[in-house]
Amino acid sequence: MLKHEVLSRLTETKVVAVIRGSNAEEAIALSKAAVQGGIPAIELTYTTPHVQKVFEALAEEDVLLGAGTVLDPETARHAILAGAKFVVSPHFNEEIATVCNRYGIPYLPGCMTIREMVKALEFGSDIIKLFPANNFTPSFIKSVNGPLPHVRIMPTGGINLNNIQDWLSAGAVAVGIGSDLNKAYAAGGFDAAVELSRKYMQQSAQ
Repeated sequence: MLKHEVLSRLTETKVVAVIRGSNAEEAIALSKAAVQGGIPAIELTYTTPHVQKVFEALAEEDVLLGAGTVLDPETARHAILAGAKFVVSPHFNEEIATVCNRYGIPYLPGCMTIREMVKALEFGSDIIKLFPANNFTPSFIKSVNGPLPHVRIMPTGGINLNNIQDWLSAGAVAVGIGSDLNKAYAAGGFDAAVELSRKYMQQSAQ
């Protein structure tokens, strides 16, 4: 899949499930629940032990797989070779950007300031992850797009069913959701995570 195709799918999808499992088995179950609930993009975080197993388990699923919590270029390359079609980090890292550019993979770095965003743009980032988004309000996107109208923002952290539509209406090209899925899975198991995923997709389509 070419870089522009991945970016198009991310912006069409609008919802990316950020999967953090206490182990590979939990991450696989959470990912499959999200897919069954209609979320077509999954970010597998490198905080999950043995995350390689999760990539392998989802290889045949009809889902856009990405890697999250990528902190260094070595991890970025590992993720890409494991099948990640996009790479996400909580910060901006020039070396990660270089690796992603080399392989033609979108890099979505976490940024909070205009300075960080401009630097990320200079290194080829097409979508900026606003993280943690719970430190901001949706109006922040409009404030950024004033001086930087071409910046595309994906807020992550603090997104829930009550505010997802506010962020999308404010101009977010997509949102990252995660902690809610873990809570639903812990409280009600697989079916609860599937149902919550469906609700997120319904909200994003309004």
